[in-house]
Order: sequence, then C-alpha cells, then structure tokens
Amino acid sequence: MKSIKFLVLSLALSIFFIAGSAFTDGSKETERLHAASNVLKDFGKIKESIPHNLLSECEGVVIVPKLINAGFVVGGKRGRGVAMVRLSDGKWSDPVFITMTGGSIGAQIGVQSVDLVLVFRHKGVLAKVKNGDFTIGGDASAAAGPVGRSTSANTDYKLDAEVYSYSRSRGLFAGISINGSNLGIDKNANANFYGSDITSKEIFDTNKNDSEAVTGLKASLTAL
Repeated sequence: MKSIKFLVLSLALSIFFIAGSAFTDGSKETERLHAASNVLKDFGKIKESIPHNLLSECEGVVIVPKLINAGFVVGGKRGRGVAMVRLSDGKWSDPVFITMTGGSIGAQIGVQSVDLVLVFRHKGVLAKVKNGDFTIGGDASAAAGPVGRSTSANTDYKLDAEVYSYSRSRGLFAGISINGSNLGIDKNANANFYGSDITSKEIFDTNKNDSEAVTGLKASLTAL
C-alpha cells in the first residue's frame, strides 16, 4: 500500500514539476537565477539566519527556490536550483543548474513550498554531483544548520556534518528533512544557458559568465 501511495505521489509531483516549467519562456534558466538571488536576499533580512562565519568558511552552496514538499504518510520533494563552489581565489564559481528529489515515510500531510539553502563545508563533496548525482545523508552527512549571524564556527557549534540546511517554509509542514534527498545535474538547463558543449565540472571551475543574472546571484551570496 505504501509503495502504491509513493508511486501516486511521485507521479503527482512529476506532473507538477513539468507543468511548472511548461508555462515559462526561453529565459527560464535566467528566471531560476533571479529566484535563487531573491532567496538569498530574503535570508539576509532574517535576524536568526546563516552565521557569517559559516558562510565565510564554507566551500559550496546550493539554493533551491520553491522546493515542493508534499506528502500523505509517504512524502516526496522536488525542485530545481543552482549550485556554486568557492574558487581558489575566494570568488564564487559560475552556477551549475541542479535538481533535487527525495522521499520520506512518516506522520506527515500537506503540501509545502520551501526556499532551501544548503551550505557545504567542502566543495569536493558538492563536486561529486558531476559524476551524475549523490544522496544527502548517504554520500554526505547532513544536519540542520546553526542560526545567528554572530554564531562562531569554532565554539558555538560542532563541524560534524558536511552539509548544513536552512529553509523558509510555508504550508502545513513544521519543517523539512533533507536526508535521503538526491542532488543531480540539470543537464538540459546547463546546455540551454551555457551551451551544449560544456560540462558541470567546467562550470564549477570558472568565474567567467558576466550576465546580469549570474553577477546578481554572486553579489547576493557575497552580501549574505
């Protein structure tokens, strides 16, 4: 019975996911970049937000605007976002377009739209996505991130996870668990935005795109 419910929910999420993109024009990748930038700006307005020290020391981030989190006993997540890593000169790489999917079983009901930010301690963990995909909580340990702009990375929390998650939630769920979620490369989006001959590794290794959407996203991340 649970497997049938999971299949039905997965189908519903897939339809929602496809329909959500069907009504956008050819600039949907640019729209996604603007949405990610707005998520970071919104996080910047929250007093109890991501600690400055954690952001200054992290080597990678993932931003997923409006991640759909839905469930009735069996739950599922689906969303599209972007990932960036810190380069050797301290600047942020160009964004790689990614997808996020996942499922869960437990006492849950409702549909929720979540703005999600994942902070990666090491970029090598995030760069694993270039091989296809990886599972949060399996390939990389995850935990809810500490809050408070002045929280000290050295004394106020333990660096015992590879990924720290932050979310702004609306809907019926009280929160969101990312363990078991899968991150994958959105190859079609990357091809549409950068060109079909570029790989995710090449994007992660560069800081050359000077489009308004990309520079705005990097500015929002730096300001956070």
